[in-house]
Parts: sequence; structure tokens; C-alpha cells
Amino acid sequence: MKSNDVLGVIFSNSCEDTLTELTAHRTTASVPIGGKYRMIDFVLSNMANSNVNNVGIIAKSGFMSLMDHIGSGSAWDLSKKRSGVKILPPYAGVNFANKIETLYQLRGYISEATENYVLLSESNIVFNIDYTELFYLHSVNEADITLLYKNMKVPEKLMPVTVKHDNVGKVEKVFIQPEVKGNCNLWLGSLLIGKELFLDLITKAMSENELNFNRLVQKWVDEYSVFAYECPGHCDIISSMNEYFRFNMSLMDADLRKELFQYDRPIYTKVRDDAPCKYGLTSSVKNSLVSQGCFIEGEVENCIISKGVHIKKGAKVSNCIIMQDTEIGKDCNLSYLIIDKDVVISDNKSMMGADSFPIHIEKKSVIN
Repeated sequence: MKSNDVLGVIFSNSCEDTLTELTAHRTTASVPIGGKYRMIDFVLSNMANSNVNNVGIIAKSGFMSLMDHIGSGSAWDLSKKRSGVKILPPYAGVNFANKIETLYQLRGYISEATENYVLLSESNIVFNIDYTELFYLHSVNEADITLLYKNMKVPEKLMPVTVKHDNVGKVEKVFIQPEVKGNCNLWLGSLLIGKELFLDLITKAMSENELNFNRLVQKWVDEYSVFAYECPGHCDIISSMNEYFRFNMSLMDADLRKELFQYDRPIYTKVRDDAPCKYGLTSSVKNSLVSQGCFIEGEVENCIISKGVHIKKGAKVSNCIIMQDTEIGKDCNLSYLIIDKDVVISDNKSMMGADSFPIHIEKKSVIN
């Protein structure tokens, strides 16, 4: 099978119920990450780098920032005449209540696509993968369905679905919310399947009122040829505020950045043209990732700082994630905070969370 014979379908609202602070004004896919990217950039770049040229992004609610970020898809070279990237919001009063109903409502879009395979993916997976190997093994195994998994610990607040397979990768069992200690073969919510089979299975599930997608996958294992493919390299699932904070802090590790942001498989994002970052005479920056357009006059340590942030003279900021266009006043003392976009913190303010409980400051808040 060819990579350009695959239709990509991405769920933009993955784990939004456990990321409520970050998803109050946006969908999970558009949550800022790493100071420069959005969460969807990883899975969308993986598809684009693997020549998946037709991608639909299912949006349930709060998708204005996602639409602004994706635009025409040109940043991912997906601005195509006959394919490209499309936002698929609810329409005609239809509420996307669960995956089965959502996919059933979108069967017209899927059936009209010229591709013969469908690649489903969640938007909250941070990894860099070449899908072409997955496509190759799907063909070699003559599989009906191939599940993407990773041997890893279950992230916080994630309801795990694990897979058991034999020595050639054929799935024997799928377990939903098993008791797990240590690492397990965690299904990443992604699968590859033939389009016609997929449409038939979704239609059948609706007619039989089987609306739990995980239970449906569990059932397919007994009825179809289902194989598993382990995601190579580093993989993180952002499923809670603590996981979000932990992952961003882990980006200080140069080896991890080298593994995720590879020269031959870059992670693309929407470009915002800002001037280079300016550092005042009183500034001090240690072990931090600072984006362009910032003006740093205070002291910064172990921080992820997005574009356009101003940290004024005398401020001490450590172990914080600061999103774009935020202003931090003079002589502030901030630690273990997740500061959302367009926040203004007045002079002489002190706030502190903890490594296990970072405090979130809501978008456009003004702290006087």
C-alpha cells in the first residue's frame, strides 16, 4: 500500500475532560506545548512526513484557535488542490457525543475520500514516527486492522487499553482498564484499517447500538485479523495537568529534543514572525527554552517561555510554563506555574505551586 492512499483522521478533543484548565477556551489539539508548538503539530507532522496528504481533524468544541493555527495547512505542506487538511466541526445540530456516533456522522466525508485506508489518531500523543513502516507491515501481515501501541507506564488519569500479541505481532487480546503495575503494551488510540471495512463496521456498530469504541476494538480482535505495531522512539501521552507540566519540563533535556525534533522528520508549526529575543542588562537565563519576540529583564531558570513574553526587571521566575504575550511585572517571584496566554501579572507578586501540583493561571487573567 502507498502512503498517499491513506486518509488521516485526528480527534482534536483527546483527554479534554482531564485537561480542563487548558481546554476551557480551546480544544486539546491546540494546547501550546514546548513554547513554540501546539499539541496537534506532532501527529499532523508525522502524517505529513509520511506522505499522508489528506487529513481530517474532528473538532467537537472550542476549535477557533485550532482553525486559526491550522489555516490552509501550508505549514505542513498540506495545502493541496485535491486533498489537504480539513477541520470537521459539528454540523446540522449534531453533537459529537462519542467516537462511534462521530465517525458515523462523518461517513459521507470518509466515503468520498479517494484513499482506500483510514489512519485514526488521537491529538495528545507526542512522538516522531515514520508511519510508512506501519503501512508496510500492515500489507505484509495482510492485516484487517493494525493497532499502534507503546510499551510504557500508564500516564496519570488515562484509562488504559492494553494489547497482548504473539511473537509475530498478531493481537490475541485487548484489555480495557486492567490493573497495571509498571510498563504495559499501551494502545495509543491509533489504528490503520481499510476504508470500506471501517465504514461497514461503524455502520454495524450504530445499528447494534454499540457506542463504546474501545469495546468495539476489543470485539474486532476475535472477528478479524488484528496486528499490533510498537511505536519506536520516545512517546508521551498528555493526559493530565501534571503530565503536561512534566513533559514540558523534560524538554530541557537536549537528548530528548534531538529525538523528537529530527532533521529528516521535522515537526512543523504555524510560523509567527517575531523579532529575536532581547535580554536586558539585568537578565539571567539558565536552562530554559525561550522563543522569539520575548524581552527578558529579570531572572529565569528552568522555564518554557513562548513568544512575546515580557519579564520585567527584578522578577524571578523558575520552573514555569509561560504562554505567549504574557507580561510579568517587576520584582515578582513565581515558581511552578502554568501561565496561559495574554496574562498580566502586576509588580511585586509572589506565587508558588509545587512540582506535583503546578498552579494554572487562566488565559487573559489580570493579577493586580
